[in-house]
Amino acid sequence: MNFFTICKFFEKDLYDLFSCNLYLCFSNINMPGDSDLEIEEAFRRAQKAHNNKAKLVASLKNRYNKLEDKTEFHEEFVRCLKYAMIIYTREPAVENVIDFVTRFAASFETPVNENPDEEEEEEDENEFLNFLLNFLLESHGANSHAVRFRACQLVNKLLGSLSENAQIDDDLWDRIHEAMLIRVTDKYPNVRIQAALAMSRLQDPSKSDDSVFLAYMLLLENDSNPEVRRAVLSCIAPSATTLSKIYKRTRDVKEKVRKLAYQVLAEKVHIRALSIAQRVSLLHEGLSDSADSVKEVVKTHLLPAWLRMQQGDVLQLLHRLDVENCAETAVTTLQAIFSMATSPDDLQNGVRLDERALCEFVKNKGNEGEELLERLLPETAIFAEYLYSYLKSITQLSEEQRADMTQLEMVMTQEFIGQQLILLVGCLDTSEEGGRKRMVAVLQEILLMPNTPTSLIGLLVEKLIGILRDDAQKIQMVAEIISDVREPILPISEPVDENEKRRKQVKLAEVRVQIMEAKQTLEECISCQDFSRAAELKDSISQLEELKNQLVLEASQSADNIKEQRVEKSDAKTLLKCLTMCAELFKQMNIKRGICPTMNALIESLILPGVSNPNPAVRNMAVICLGTAALHSKDLANTHLVLLLQITQLDEPKIRISALRALVDQLLLNGLILQDKPAPVSQDDSNEQPEHQAEEESTVQSILKMLSEFLDSEICELRTETAEGLAKLMYCGRILSPKLLSRLVLLWYNPVTEDDQRLRHCLGVFLQLYARASRTNQECVEESFLPTMRTLFNAPVTSPLSEVDTSNVAELFVELTRPSALVQPAAVQAVSVHDSLAVRVCNEILRDTSAPEVRLYCKTLSWLEINTEPGPANSDLQLLLKDILQVLFRELVVAYLLLAFCSDEENVPEEPPSVRPSRRAKMAAIDKTKQDLTALMNQEANSS
Repeated sequence: MNFFTICKFFEKDLYDLFSCNLYLCFSNINMPGDSDLEIEEAFRRAQKAHNNKAKLVASLKNRYNKLEDKTEFHEEFVRCLKYAMIIYTREPAVENVIDFVTRFAASFETPVNENPDEEEEEEDENEFLNFLLNFLLESHGANSHAVRFRACQLVNKLLGSLSENAQIDDDLWDRIHEAMLIRVTDKYPNVRIQAALAMSRLQDPSKSDDSVFLAYMLLLENDSNPEVRRAVLSCIAPSATTLSKIYKRTRDVKEKVRKLAYQVLAEKVHIRALSIAQRVSLLHEGLSDSADSVKEVVKTHLLPAWLRMQQGDVLQLLHRLDVENCAETAVTTLQAIFSMATSPDDLQNGVRLDERALCEFVKNKGNEGEELLERLLPETAIFAEYLYSYLKSITQLSEEQRADMTQLEMVMTQEFIGQQLILLVGCLDTSEEGGRKRMVAVLQEILLMPNTPTSLIGLLVEKLIGILRDDAQKIQMVAEIISDVREPILPISEPVDENEKRRKQVKLAEVRVQIMEAKQTLEECISCQDFSRAAELKDSISQLEELKNQLVLEASQSADNIKEQRVEKSDAKTLLKCLTMCAELFKQMNIKRGICPTMNALIESLILPGVSNPNPAVRNMAVICLGTAALHSKDLANTHLVLLLQITQLDEPKIRISALRALVDQLLLNGLILQDKPAPVSQDDSNEQPEHQAEEESTVQSILKMLSEFLDSEICELRTETAEGLAKLMYCGRILSPKLLSRLVLLWYNPVTEDDQRLRHCLGVFLQLYARASRTNQECVEESFLPTMRTLFNAPVTSPLSEVDTSNVAELFVELTRPSALVQPAAVQAVSVHDSLAVRVCNEILRDTSAPEVRLYCKTLSWLEINTEPGPANSDLQLLLKDILQVLFRELVVAYLLLAFCSDEENVPEEPPSVRPSRRAKMAAIDKTKQDLTALMNQEANSS
């Protein structure tokens, strides 16, 4: 019998094993050097942590070196080691023995010597190490999982204790490689962990097809145990092949795995090895992770490591990110860097910091950072002038120039810088009257400029409204700006009267002749010294000069004939700019204020005409404005509800999505509680009430039907927006519909939505929050269980739903309906949600006990937390379970009898496995079996 099998019967605490009288076993071994340490005594002392392992190793090695024949020593050493190898639990005594064995074996390693004459001596020194490794490789396939675990653990520790230039026989190295590749597929996670750790020195990063790499990547992708994935992450060498797998583990479902993945990336991967998209994704997801420990690792490990690679230059780190397209991530990153400063003064002393993000961070510190904020920011009036001059200098590109990517990128960079400057307005001190007035005037001028980019309009209006204090003033000022932009004052040319023009030209010529004559007469008077006459002529000449200048001015005006007047502009760019300002105005104003006449005028003159504009961008912004305005007035919302419904079904996808968002916002705010079935109407109500209620229910049902159809839309964005909107409505209690909830669960599991990360993330978070919110929500989840499972079971082979793991879906419903999952558990109730769910499942089983899904339903019953206290519900459930057991037992007996009767393979008819016999066919088979068995029994009795 195998030694490990025998030892398995004696598997107990190691202290007890070694406290037995083992001396008798060792007394028959004659070894020289009684003053040297015995093997058994060394193992006994090694169990205790306070003993000096180095002395034990030195003493035992001294005995080993004195032996000429090492065979008996090897056998006895292994015999003692086997007692430790049968212990699976991580007992301190066992771990101490394992460490001692590792140290002792590693002490035989000799440094690499290039002298060939000493190679034979080195082989003698490595004899024990090779022997021990061979023994462990022979033991790695033992039946006992404890032995497999300890064998892999010792191989891992031995390889880890050897120096980097250690030499091992090539054949032995290959055997270790082969054995550990087998053990990483072991049934037990702890064995796989040790095997994965042992292979860390066996991998070859220079080869993309390295077998260790392939095994590691397989474990990272598919191993269900998070500790195994962590073990692989800790020892896998980053390379072009493995980097994507390491990066993917930052999205692992387990917090500890995500945390270690970030640590590995921080310590082993250079920032340049990652693409810009990967860098941004790591920071965005890491700093917004649900686990605080993951956020802390990103702050304290990943960001400092990346900063060190950039010599501490924060701006250089920002150049490594796509700050123009991912500004929010960049700001979050900077705030994380600033949060590590011990005081506000440390922030100013940092190396080249981003001042906009720094100002926002310091401002959020309140009084603590007020002094530093004053040193960072200029005066409001000075900053206003700089903002105006920069935005005025943004390059305007023609359609031909926009085709040049270089010029387009330059303009995009200018707009991004302008956006950051506008954001700084929120950090300025606007309490000083002069600076505030100047900033308001500058913002007005910028909004009126024709070359102001449309992408900055909303932000400019937001900052303008934020500076103003009175609501009426805010509305009036934005309305005036919209009016000036849409109807600017422009010079207009009028037709010229040729006769009038000729008359003025003749008059001007006469005046010029008179001036010339007067000047000639003046010279004659001066020559004759007639000074009184000369003075009169001088005054006359001055009057003629004034008349001439007036006639010249009139002639020039009559030539141009230009007058200034307001002209309404209806081009798409102007309308889009006006609608953007209008949308931001409605967004910033308090919805409790209602719709004032000025706002109503904007709706009638600008928004509603924009809804029917031929330009899609104008139409989309008009729909956004209408949806935002509807939040300010329920009457306005009801008036344009049908219009929004029409737009969600008839327009372009982008505009349909905007209308859908507006519709969902309206339903969330106005409090329509939508249900699958209309609420009963009281007989005491008036005759008008049922008609009104019926009309309202009709509208509700049409909305529900439309939203349900959108869940099957081929337009991915529309489907996702619909699912997100329904999730909001259900979570807020506006919709209570098990049918729609079932649709959302099926959509979440549908393989078609596998690449839609936004949809999967939204529904995953919603289902958890919704079920935990209240008992009512859990009951809704319970009601949707059977419809969901029936849909999956009845899905045709061609449907993507046929690929869904029904067992996993059932587990989800069980977890969502657990009473302990509620955020605020309700008072103790006689019937829990799981009790009700158990009754539903039992009734479903009894509908057809031969159905293939009965197996899963029975499994589901074992997962439920059933209330064991006596009561009516418990009694009913027990009766149902008894009925199920009786039916299933009866069918098992029938199946057994059929199998016994049809034991002859030649008489067994072939049937398609997919065909399910009906209950009538089964009863007929039972009767036939009884008849055939009776005939056989009678025949046997007659023959006897």
